Amino acid sequence: MSTSSNHQNYIAGEFRTSSEYYDVENPATQELVDRAPVATMDDVEAAVSAARDAQKEWAQRPAVERAAYLTQFASLVRENADELVRLLVMEQSKTQGLASVEVSFTADYLDYMAGWARRLEGEILPSDRANEHIFVMRKPLGVVAGILPWNFPFFLLARKMAPALVTGNTCVIKPSSQTPLNALAMARLIGQTDLPAGVFNLLSGRGDVGAALSAHQGVDMISFTGSTQTGAAIMKAASPNITKLNLELGGKAPAIVLADADIDLAVTAIHASRVINTGQVCNCAERVYVERAVADECISKIATAMEATKYGDPSVTEDLDMGALINASQLDKVARKVETAVAAGATVVTGGRRADVDKGHHYEPTVLTGCSAEMDIMRSEVFGPVLPIQVVDSFDEAIALSNDSEYGLTSSLFTKDLNKSLKGMRELDFGETYINRENFEAMQGFHAGTRHSGVGGADGKHGIHEYTRTQIVYIQS
Repeated sequence: MSTSSNHQNYIAGEFRTSSEYYDVENPATQELVDRAPVATMDDVEAAVSAARDAQKEWAQRPAVERAAYLTQFASLVRENADELVRLLVMEQSKTQGLASVEVSFTADYLDYMAGWARRLEGEILPSDRANEHIFVMRKPLGVVAGILPWNFPFFLLARKMAPALVTGNTCVIKPSSQTPLNALAMARLIGQTDLPAGVFNLLSGRGDVGAALSAHQGVDMISFTGSTQTGAAIMKAASPNITKLNLELGGKAPAIVLADADIDLAVTAIHASRVINTGQVCNCAERVYVERAVADECISKIATAMEATKYGDPSVTEDLDMGALINASQLDKVARKVETAVAAGATVVTGGRRADVDKGHHYEPTVLTGCSAEMDIMRSEVFGPVLPIQVVDSFDEAIALSNDSEYGLTSSLFTKDLNKSLKGMRELDFGETYINRENFEAMQGFHAGTRHSGVGGADGKHGIHEYTRTQIVYIQS
């Protein structure tokens, strides 16, 4: 598979030339990687129309036939893994190791979702009447619009496309304007197959394309991953049509380190969770609450780990812990967050400034202490390699501070005490809780948040159900 500056949108089984293109830059160097097409409103209409036209026949195919295409896509991903990894490294400044994991995990995810073809079940319910049978069936929704973020763009394409297709929906995918090249490459791979025209469509472009899909009467479900602010805008745009929403939004994940914890394990897991993808992950640890008895040891070891973090240009250096932030705006945001925290009384233990480089959106791995609950750094999402720490006097205090948040996606706890683990399970009010490990979900789980972190979820059986509706049938014999 080769890339080209003449990328095209994929609509109704055809690649369509665009009249406008925009530059895609490498965040680590600010150099041009390639140019991507800008979809028009006519393209949006054509893609949704093609998906609607194809959906009924697609849904009538046996699920195993639909799943066979996902298996085929998975094979193509593995065959073209090197090029897909290269694109992720170049357009998102993802480390080579993490890009490789994302590509391989995506292929595995396609295979996993294909496996649901024979396992998606309905129900038979007992009736109050003699000779009556009650059936609950699961049916596809229709057309799914998948609007992607830039932080894990390739995997999230599969996370939206795979469950949609295996359950009988068709889809229109809109990648982030920051990272469109991997999705355009995937469209070229899909174009090599005999997938029926209109089942999968891809539109590259800016925010107006996503807005048009969100408000479109021909879309039956919108699956979006991104900021809470954008999620709220999508919800507003979709409301006149009462369109089903699946929204994975922001997070401010707490990590609680208790006095009886394995401190080295906690530090390793928190560090890994904080610097993965340069801290640009909605479910990674965003704030730490450590019990006073072990605070000095924990803070010292976290600072040492953050200081040892290797960062730079992943397209040049293979063995890095993190690359650059996605763009200048994100770099400015992270810098402002730290400056505001310091002005409010926080202390920089390590880092705390833009990296001393000629080009690229790099920020030093940073640890802040002396943080308190009212500080913005402990309440709003940073989305960068910055770790604020607050010392607490009890587990109850840590739980209360953790739950005092508008976000509710993920959380983590480090303790050797089973009873404290169970208490954390009961009382931490988050969609996910990780105990004695890093924040990273499994494909067979259910990745979902509460409060401002989203609506619905993804992965596993419950994620598959998000892409279906129920029909109950009463048969009186």
